[in-house]
Amino acid sequence: MVFNQEKAREKLYCLLGDLPKRSRPIQSRKISENSGEYFILEKWELDLNGLEAVPAYFTKPLKSQPPYPAILYNHAHGGKYQLGKEELIHGRSILQKPPYAETLARHGFAALCIDQWAFGERSGKTESALFKDMLWEGRVLWGMMVYDSLRAIDFLAAREDVDASNLGTLGISMGSTMAYWVAALDVRIKVCVDICCLTDFQTLRDLNRLDAHGVYYYVPGLLKHFNAAEINALIAPRAHLSLIGTEDNLTPLAGSLAVDSELKKVYKNEGAPENWRMATYNIGHSETAEMRRDILQFIERLKKQSNDERIA
Repeated sequence: MVFNQEKAREKLYCLLGDLPKRSRPIQSRKISENSGEYFILEKWELDLNGLEAVPAYFTKPLKSQPPYPAILYNHAHGGKYQLGKEELIHGRSILQKPPYAETLARHGFAALCIDQWAFGERSGKTESALFKDMLWEGRVLWGMMVYDSLRAIDFLAAREDVDASNLGTLGISMGSTMAYWVAALDVRIKVCVDICCLTDFQTLRDLNRLDAHGVYYYVPGLLKHFNAAEINALIAPRAHLSLIGTEDNLTPLAGSLAVDSELKKVYKNEGAPENWRMATYNIGHSETAEMRRDILQFIERLKKQSNDERIA
């Protein structure tokens, strides 16, 4: 798998439909700020796309000093449209406890999570209605979701209390897919963690699993240009951890192992085989305690890099 990353990145972005200009300024308004036991919680209203306001949560640790290494946290789907960004603060049934806002803060990380289109405070229209309406305008639902996430990184990186050179992204399920798409398209992401959703697209076809994912997952013309491994190859040689449940019906193991095989070659060719790891666990579509430990150990490299830079 040999290709020009920048050209491939541009092509991948172009497949996402008619998107607003990336150069448009982001308007933001802080709604509230509250302190808890482990973190300060800020609620924001962001104008990321010029079409509708994007509610967001930003958390920062109470017991660490800025600038903080920071994580763009991508919430899941699961048909729980009302949950959205609340997942960062309150968690969900397929995740371990405590929720990631507390876990990340206790380990010295700031975090940002936005309500995606059709979720949380943006859940006025159904996912299906949004998908159809956007197609009429030449837009793609997943494209607009990815766009908002990329602009969320712009907002995160511009904060004075965030170390913009040490950004990561993580998520489970739909949030997992968002994590690797965002990392593939934005080289500012130094560490990517995807939980329970990375598999080969053709395997989903072969096993008749297409309906396991919502319509958000599907990008017109994607398979003419990219498979899952080729999208994820755009993250190399940056650090990438993929966590797979061997009993996960949404993520067929055979497809995951096929991606793993390709990415091992890519990272070896990049001279950074240690930066790619796919780990499997005897579980379905959920996070285990072992997964949580492995994730925290993996993203510690962001904190280490941040500390090393301060010493230098």
